Amino acid sequence: MTYTHDQIAAAIDHAILKPDFTRAAVDAELDIAAQWGVFSVCVRPSDIPHAVERLAGTGVAVGTVIGFPHGTTSTATKVAEVRQALADGASELDMVLNIGWLLSGMDSEVEADIRAVVAAADGHIVKVIFETSYLDDDAIVRACRASEAAGADFVKTSTGFAGGGATVEHIRLMRANVGETVQVKASGGVRSLDTAVAMLDAGATRLGTSASATILAEARAVDEGAAATGAVDDSSY
Repeated sequence: MTYTHDQIAAAIDHAILKPDFTRAAVDAELDIAAQWGVFSVCVRPSDIPHAVERLAGTGVAVGTVIGFPHGTTSTATKVAEVRQALADGASELDMVLNIGWLLSGMDSEVEADIRAVVAAADGHIVKVIFETSYLDDDAIVRACRASEAAGADFVKTSTGFAGGGATVEHIRLMRANVGETVQVKASGGVRSLDTAVAMLDAGATRLGTSASATILAEARAVDEGAAATGAVDDSSY
């Protein structure tokens, strides 16, 4: 498929999650998100109020992470994080499922953990991070089923902090094992236009990346090149 620059931008959650980011570094990343018109930023919980204020009027949504990056905090702690994040102005929540529970075959506990976060989110978007680099295909399928049963809006590959990241094969597997109402987010290693397009073609509808400027500059160059040659009426990648 082909995608315009604007279509790709509308699929990007710009990640601003590095633990060593200073306030100046966070501001630089927020400005990149606004400049390129991405769908949202995903910031550290403590940065939510500042991000909401700085991005006011830009149309860029502010999301955050829950139980990040290991997923091992208690369900009660995740619920408390959700409530604080929403109070601070976050509109989307990317939670890490309890990876150890999943690998132990404790699927009902994994589902209950997700369900509690979904309930606390009170209608806000919840994306469930699997950390696919730790999982075999069977575990990924079980995570898909638990997430959908718990009412999650998205299933997501990775935190970006565990080595490995999104693969086309995993995106296809996740897409095949959730219903039409559940979307798929590719995150981890999405750093070029070619990779972004491959993930979208495989079934992802959202891309988590810190390389938004690189990806969108490539997309814009393709658009401009196509427009200059008159190859297409509506230039796209």
